[in-house]
Amino acid sequence: MPTMDSTLRRKYPHHEWTAVNEGDSGAFVYHLTGHQPELYAKVAPRTPENAAFDLAGEADRLEWLARHGIPVPRIVERGGDDTSAWLVTEAVPGVSAAEEWPEHQRLAVVEAMADLARALHDLPVDACPFDRGLTVTVAEARHNVREGLVDLDDLQEEREGWSGERLLAELDRTRPEKEDTVVCHGDLCPNNVLLDPETCRVTGVIDVGRLGRADRHADLALAARELEIDEDPWFGPEYAERFLERYGAQHVDKDKMAFYQLLDEFF
Repeated sequence: MPTMDSTLRRKYPHHEWTAVNEGDSGAFVYHLTGHQPELYAKVAPRTPENAAFDLAGEADRLEWLARHGIPVPRIVERGGDDTSAWLVTEAVPGVSAAEEWPEHQRLAVVEAMADLARALHDLPVDACPFDRGLTVTVAEARHNVREGLVDLDDLQEEREGWSGERLLAELDRTRPEKEDTVVCHGDLCPNNVLLDPETCRVTGVIDVGRLGRADRHADLALAARELEIDEDPWFGPEYAERFLERYGAQHVDKDKMAFYQLLDEFF
C-alpha cells in the first residue's frame, strides 16, 4: 500500500515509523515514536474482505466509548482515499494485561479486567448503535469460511484438523436460543487491556473494532480462555476462575462460554 504509506509519512515526518504487524486482507499497523505524541497508525483496504479491518467502524466505536467514559486511545485523524482507509491514534499509557506481571500483582490485574468487563456491560445497550449479535456474527462467520479467511492451522487444540464446514456445523448445532445482550468489547483479551504498572488500574482499552451489542459471553468466554491457556504461564485456571467470580459467577453459562469460544475461531 505504498501510496497511502507515503501520504501518511508526509503528515508525520518527525516520527520514526516501525511496522508492528501485517494482518490479513492487507491491514497494517505502525508504531510512531521519537516525537510527541507517540502514535499508532492503522492502514487497511477501504472495503476490507475481513470486517475486523473496518477502520471507519473502529473509529466510530472509539468515539462512542470515549463519550461514555471508557478510557480509549484519542483519535488524531481518520481518513482515506478511494482504495484505503487509515486511523491514527495517540498511544495509551500503561502495560498490557498480557505481560508477565509480578506474582503479587496478578490477581489485581485479573480483577481489573473483570471490573472493566462489568463497566462495559453496564453501558446503555439501547444507546449502542453497533450490532454484534448472532444474526450479524454468524453471517460473518459463514462469509469468512467461504472467503478462506479462517485460519484453520490456528484452531484451539480440541478442534485441531477441523474443516470450515465442520466448524460451521458445530456452530449451528450449539447456537444459543437466547442472547443476554449487553455492550461487549468483542475481543476482551488481556493484550487489549492496558493497566497502570503501579496501581493495576485500567488506563486504556484498544482494538475495539468488534465492539457492539452482543451476549455478555462474547467477552467472558475470550477473557477466561486467554487467562487459562498454557501459553500464558503467569496466569492459569485459577486466574480465569477468579475473573469470572469477580465479574459475577451467577451470570456465567458454561454452554454459552463454549459456544462463544467456538465462534471466535472464525475471526
